[in-house]
Amino acid sequence: MIKKAALLLTVAALGVTTAACGGNDPQAGTATSAPGNASATKPVIRQLLQYSNFDPSKEYTAKAITEKTGYEVKYEMLPAENPDEKLNLLMANKEEYDVMKLGAPQFEKLASQGALEPLDDLIEKFGPNIKSAIDPAAWDSAKVNGKIYAIPETGSGLAIGEETVVRQDIMDELGLKIPTNTDEFYTVLKTIKEKKNIAPYTGSKDTKESIFGDIGPAFGITTDWVVQDGKLIHQIETPAMKEFLTYMNKLYKEGLIDQEMPINTSAKAIEKFTSGKAAVYRLAYWNAGTTDKALKKNLPDAKTTIVPFMKDKNGKTAVFAKANISWYISVPKASKNKEEAIKFLNAKLDPAAHKELSIGKEGTHHEVKDGKYYPILPIFNDELNNGSSFLTGVDYKKYPDYWKARVRKEPVLQKFFEDIQINAKDIMVTDPLAKAPPIADVSKNKQKLDKYQTDSMLKFISGSDPLTNYDAFVAKWKADGGEAMTKAANEWYKTAKK
Repeated sequence: MIKKAALLLTVAALGVTTAACGGNDPQAGTATSAPGNASATKPVIRQLLQYSNFDPSKEYTAKAITEKTGYEVKYEMLPAENPDEKLNLLMANKEEYDVMKLGAPQFEKLASQGALEPLDDLIEKFGPNIKSAIDPAAWDSAKVNGKIYAIPETGSGLAIGEETVVRQDIMDELGLKIPTNTDEFYTVLKTIKEKKNIAPYTGSKDTKESIFGDIGPAFGITTDWVVQDGKLIHQIETPAMKEFLTYMNKLYKEGLIDQEMPINTSAKAIEKFTSGKAAVYRLAYWNAGTTDKALKKNLPDAKTTIVPFMKDKNGKTAVFAKANISWYISVPKASKNKEEAIKFLNAKLDPAAHKELSIGKEGTHHEVKDGKYYPILPIFNDELNNGSSFLTGVDYKKYPDYWKARVRKEPVLQKFFEDIQINAKDIMVTDPLAKAPPIADVSKNKQKLDKYQTDSMLKFISGSDPLTNYDAFVAKWKADGGEAMTKAANEWYKTAKK
């Protein structure tokens, strides 16, 4: 049986280079003089990061890593544009990186091409902290043909980041009760439209999850893949998807959904909610503080209330929790420092080092109250805002508690996050493929098929494409890679069930 992951809401910002990516550096060998406690006999670790807009060499965490591990690290990055093409070129040129932080498709491709070093023996010899820290259930996701090719970096624990909120002042004015199912939700939206003459519900086009909101799960749409008769089928092939789209199309035709939802960005949707042009919005906890301030500035008497996750037609509730591996930490075949790379990664996961690299020093960057970690501001933000970018694997038992310091930066954000978790307790579901290793046909097709699905759902909801064409949509999805993806997913699932 596949174990459920405990991995969500990982902060995935990564560092900017201190040197041009891909260039050969004569200093990238053995350190002759290193800052902090770096040993003169230890090699400089050359680490490749994804793109982000800060200089890691100037970060507190980078300096702390050198101090705690004894290794000087030279950070480089992939470009913002066409990163995969650049990565492929670097690997073809056998650039001598020692550590790379890879996304799932990047990892799967390089591992299958033989560009990465198998790590089983190295971790066994030099990685006791790695073995202790990494979720045992996550290792399968980093295996190709039975061998480990990466340290799977899980996230901050299974948690939910968003939930629907409604203008409680409007609800009170109109004598409405918080809805508990989609029929009651429809009535609330219809009443607001008739009495307040605004678009009751706003959302964005950004992802298929943002389109589903908390309405999709009320129709049974949660995970990408659904187990049916012992096999995996994709969500688009379930009756629930068409039921959901029919409901959303009804809301759209009656003006109960913001008519610009198919073109809204999340920022635009928030602007409409905070300016009083919409009364209902699915809010992310990380936007809770700024959204509350903007709403109060524009409408001083406005109040918001969370709409608890709605029940489906059988009276059950569920909410989708992403449980994928966030990143894969690999050692390229071309590295001349393979053993030292694992020793370096192992040192970062020493319990004391890992804690400081995650939330800084107690009494300086964080404090403990009632057994919980709280940030000390502003130094926590100033010195650790990009700290999670330097993670190369986390202690799956301890890191979720460390990470929560980041949601305790201000009361509104903290309360909203904690309230969501209370509402989501015992109803979170994870995808059957959450712990699967990178599957070639899934990695190859998922991104383009997700975009095709998202674009098609928006057309069905707005009515620009009638739902009578739904079967044609599914047929094209299958022909464009969906059938191959489903076959590959099921081949893995048969093995995983055993």
